[in-house]
Amino acid sequence: MNSNDNSAVAGETSRRLFVYNGGFLTQPRIKRILQLSGYDVRLGLPDEEDMVGVWGQSPTSPRGEKVAARKDTPILRVEDAFLRSVLPGREGQPPIGLHLDTRGVHFDPSTKSDLEAILSEEPLDDTALLNRAKAAMDKLQTAHLSKYTCFDPALAAPEPGYVLIIDQTFGDASVKASGADRNTFLEMLFVAREEWPNARIIIKTHPETQNGHRDGHYKDEHLIDNATFVSEPVSPWHLLSGALAVYTVSSQLGFEAILAGHKPVVFGQPFYMGWGLTDDRKPLDRRQRRLTRAQLFAAAMILYPKWYDPYHDQLGTLETALDAHEAETRAWRDDHQGWVGAGMRLWKRGALQTAFGGYRKMRFAERPMPPRKTMVWGSKPSPADRAVRVEDGFLRSNGLGATLVPPMSLVLDDLGIYYDPSSESRLERLINESDTLTEGQRARAVALIGAILSGGLSKYNLSGHALPDLPQGRRILVPGQVEDDASILLGTGEVKTNDGLLRAVRDANPAAVVLYKPHPDVEAGLRPGKVENAGAYADVILDGIAAVDAIELADHVWTMTSTLGFEALLRDTPVTCLGQPFYAGWGLTDDRGLLVERRTARPDIVALVHAVLIDYPRYFDPITRRPCPPEIIVERLTSGAVPPPGRGNRLLSKLQGVFASYAFLWRGGG
Repeated sequence: MNSNDNSAVAGETSRRLFVYNGGFLTQPRIKRILQLSGYDVRLGLPDEEDMVGVWGQSPTSPRGEKVAARKDTPILRVEDAFLRSVLPGREGQPPIGLHLDTRGVHFDPSTKSDLEAILSEEPLDDTALLNRAKAAMDKLQTAHLSKYTCFDPALAAPEPGYVLIIDQTFGDASVKASGADRNTFLEMLFVAREEWPNARIIIKTHPETQNGHRDGHYKDEHLIDNATFVSEPVSPWHLLSGALAVYTVSSQLGFEAILAGHKPVVFGQPFYMGWGLTDDRKPLDRRQRRLTRAQLFAAAMILYPKWYDPYHDQLGTLETALDAHEAETRAWRDDHQGWVGAGMRLWKRGALQTAFGGYRKMRFAERPMPPRKTMVWGSKPSPADRAVRVEDGFLRSNGLGATLVPPMSLVLDDLGIYYDPSSESRLERLINESDTLTEGQRARAVALIGAILSGGLSKYNLSGHALPDLPQGRRILVPGQVEDDASILLGTGEVKTNDGLLRAVRDANPAAVVLYKPHPDVEAGLRPGKVENAGAYADVILDGIAAVDAIELADHVWTMTSTLGFEALLRDTPVTCLGQPFYAGWGLTDDRGLLVERRTARPDIVALVHAVLIDYPRYFDPITRRPCPPEIIVERLTSGAVPPPGRGNRLLSKLQGVFASYAFLWRGGG
């Protein structure tokens, strides 16, 4: 029953599973999860040692049930897991996990399902398991994740102080299995009014009702005595937070109400009732055990489902499913209205389309096109009043942007842009709020730092020359920068050139061993910033040395605004900033430039990393070409499993070497 079981892949013989519903064969994700779980999906008639697969208690399930009865063959009931996809299955999105139940189906109380067996019989007392459950429960709420996530957490919920009534779709199999019907929903509404006579009533419609796929049980005629519908795509976690009480028949939202701290009133017999966590109006006598929220969650979300890892095409864990679901959800929330890319260079449009056009194809134009949002590159002028700015992320690629290697991470900033300290950026706000991280979020950031360090990763991940012999003494690394880079133009004071930086370092540290590392774009002749007399101030010029290797040589880093300073902080190397980069002003660096008074938080490196590498950027898997979490990019970069740039980009990159003086044609905005 453990979701980590990958026995089919390990080489064990698959069990033949005969199906009589076309969805098992036409929906690749469902078939693949079954294969990975040890089932060989087939058509035909089973033998006694085979199984028959049916979809829950759907209209097609009687076909398989009749064959199974006639052939005396056991049934495997398949259902979507409680975490499914951004959009409902009726809109064509595949599930991230399945329930494969050999006894029954979780929502039918007439039989004891595999899930109920876990809840009633398993010890559920393993500390590691329960800690995983608690961390995942926190993540569902902080990331606003649910079974379907096509809702907008930015939408305001009704004013707190209401009773929440949860509607379900007409014909829902879980409603029927509980022996409920429309009269049950009307009774529930009546009872809620009786028990809360002075409270507002909010009726939450089902996502499939919102999208016009299926009717609900409540109609406008039921909106009396201060009752209203909530049909807007509001986060269920916001709704639950503002509720005085929650009433449901058998909705999964009742399960989430438990996770949010409620004791929901339940008029049906779903899997989560009967364990002491609900107010049951239709008790089920055989359920007498008392469970904690974490135990209920561990059984339903960790032990019971089969989770799919889309980035490795294998069975995964709840954690891998949550990360994938979160990445897809963030893409939908950012992109579903569509984007207009203004002033974007031709060579970048393909990468932007891949990154942001998954739900609605991007348009490239020089004027706003409402209701689409407008996107501009970096600090370029915008044709729209409230454009979102896009830039490369901090785990970008295994090659330079100036050589037209497409990015694997990009940032979207609706407030400013991270390298411009003159106004607040979204990253700055995230860092200022980083003291609210949960234990699970901090653990994730710690693990990410470890993976980056063990993989020897940096922003561009360029290979370098052999390391030179160095003089003895205290070594200060000085990273050169591109002198017309926006972070230099916007984030520096008196010192704004590589020559000036080297002079300042030597003046302040006359006895130190100064190591100067020119910027790779400058070394390649693609960008300005060459220091003709660098040897007058630096003891060693680190030509062609990889960024990570250079940091390892140093006892200290001095910089204007280079991202290498952030990479040095990851490696516990002290950093002095003469400018105002995004990582300065938080108490982690020695700041010699003007202070940014807005930067009031004092995060540790773990909190900084969570904001900079997890919360702020979006990541795009070059293998599956889908949104992904940062851990996948770290893995791809570490293993080298990154496809090379397209042929067109490679040809254009070679031309750059010939026409380097015309670099303004391909770099910059978009």
